[in-house]
Amino acid sequence: MKLIERQDKIRATRKTAPARMLLAALMLGGLCTTAVAAPDFGKCEVTGTRGSVKLETVTPGALSVRPVLPAPGWWNGDSPETIKDGFEYCMAANMAYRAGLDRVIVVNRSFAQVIGGQAKGFDIALSEITITDDRKKVVNFTDPYFNSDQGILVQTGTKVDKDSIKKLRLGVKQGTTILPYLTDKVKVAEHPKVYPDAAAMYAALAANQVDAVLYDTPNVLAIAKKSAGRFEVVGRYDTSEQWGGLVNKDSPNLAAFNKLIAEMKKDGTFDRLATQYLVPSLGADPTKVPVLTP
Repeated sequence: MKLIERQDKIRATRKTAPARMLLAALMLGGLCTTAVAAPDFGKCEVTGTRGSVKLETVTPGALSVRPVLPAPGWWNGDSPETIKDGFEYCMAANMAYRAGLDRVIVVNRSFAQVIGGQAKGFDIALSEITITDDRKKVVNFTDPYFNSDQGILVQTGTKVDKDSIKKLRLGVKQGTTILPYLTDKVKVAEHPKVYPDAAAMYAALAANQVDAVLYDTPNVLAIAKKSAGRFEVVGRYDTSEQWGGLVNKDSPNLAAFNKLIAEMKKDGTFDRLATQYLVPSLGADPTKVPVLTP
């Protein structure tokens, strides 16, 4: 009897072992499935061929991008955690998708350090950055993806012309190209006040600490629209600037980013993003803003 019982137990064990292994495999597979997060590109529509370009990123599976805030229309949100769309955010989302990545990480870095080539922990800065020869000495730029110039934002009702602006208290953002333009070409009477970021600059205008601030025309148009009539854009300097993505000199991704930008120009992605995010956010056509001569 004991021999028969032992044989029965062995047969039972042989029958149940594969079942246990199958159950364990199914459970493990379920756990693996839930552990892998679904791709997240915010509210952006992503197009093109997924995985058609290879990027080496600082965070596996993600594209880390440095924005400039606030920048309505370009990055819709007041903090990295709240941004889910906008021209440059969705530009980054399309880059990530086409590179086979699953998400965009928005990171904060000092603008001065970014353009000085001293900032780390990001793959590309899409911060409405003007391409200049001086900046190219320490960082690399992608091919341009947007043309811009410098708009003049004031409190509504402030009168500005090419002569009166020279006597106003002006504010600019640290590291931007407009500062040498004002001192060398416009020849303003008082040295402009320099602010560490755009938010501080706009706050100074609201507090009457300056009479006007100068920044990229699309950006100041967006701020004017958002201000509910408190601010207006009264003119611009046609500086013929172009914006490019910025990467550090040691980045292995410059050629890949240029390929992505060329693709998005060709397939209409940039035109679609401009129509979707810039036209509603700016409230006016930047090319229709009156031009002031220095």
